[in-house]
Amino acid sequence: MNNMKGWLYMKFHHYISIFAILLLLSAAGCGQGNDTGDTENQEEQDANENTDETANGETTTVTDATGEKEIEGTPENIVVLEWVYAEDLLALGENPIGVADIEGYESWVNIEPELPDNVTDVGTRQEPSLEEIAQLEPDLIITAQSRHESISDELNEIAPTLMFEPYPEEGEGNQYEEMETTFQEIAKVVDKEDKADDVLADLDESYEQLETQLTEAEVDDTDVLLSQAFSANETASLRLFTDNSMAMQIMNNIGLDNAYDGEEFELYGYTETTVESLEPYQDAAFMHIVQEDDNVFENQLDGNPVWENLNFVEEERTYALPGDTWTFGGPLAAEVFAEETVNALIGE
Repeated sequence: MNNMKGWLYMKFHHYISIFAILLLLSAAGCGQGNDTGDTENQEEQDANENTDETANGETTTVTDATGEKEIEGTPENIVVLEWVYAEDLLALGENPIGVADIEGYESWVNIEPELPDNVTDVGTRQEPSLEEIAQLEPDLIITAQSRHESISDELNEIAPTLMFEPYPEEGEGNQYEEMETTFQEIAKVVDKEDKADDVLADLDESYEQLETQLTEAEVDDTDVLLSQAFSANETASLRLFTDNSMAMQIMNNIGLDNAYDGEEFELYGYTETTVESLEPYQDAAFMHIVQEDDNVFENQLDGNPVWENLNFVEEERTYALPGDTWTFGGPLAAEVFAEETVNALIGE
């Protein structure tokens, strides 16, 4: 009898042990499954966080006139204090929220697309309104170093500020090269680098077509003297554009040559002079830009013997470009300038 009890006791403990082992294995399996699920959930969460960081916190390195700048994210609300950079944004399909001196921009900058009506004027280019800029809560400000270096700290307190320099020093390239470089840097900031490449490629193609028109009209390789003229103290003041200027580089791109050989480097790309200085260039084609309400050729120089006796005046080789021809712009203004130059020379 006692043997029977012992045998039953041993069997009972044997089954209990097996049951306990099964419970432990089951618990381990469930725990392992939960760990796997937790790991997968964590990985998914980390991936989502990384995606958010890429979209919202990624930085872009941009080089302006002051050096390298780190710009976080992709700015959408941009204030521009120099016209050429407003044009650059428009060329990239971006609209600035604020621009300095909109009235002046619309008078001088003849490009498509135009500035939208809802863009806010933030004062003059010389003295922009810091209060107006701050009220717009921009996430980026773009301007020219030569204009606003003195208020750089104030601008950067409002928003990260890029300061480019459209007028390179001697030996540092010409204005056209600077325009292209800056355009591509701005494109990098707004994540439109492919668009910038397309715009510049289209511009080069346009140059080729325009040069072909000049060749067919037999006016390619023409020496051109380009002047922007205005009245100053009731006398005619003439800007003669130099080789480093944006305007003359565009003319070179369509097969024209600069007749003016200024002896000194001109930072802004022109020499300011008078009608008497035109005599050495009488065999060139004379192209000029004046405002309709300040046409010095019809007013101050009308009947002036120095002007009237110049060969290009006597031989009717003077060509007027529209008053809103902008010679300090970006790629869109460059194309307009090239088209207007060709139209003037071939009589269209």
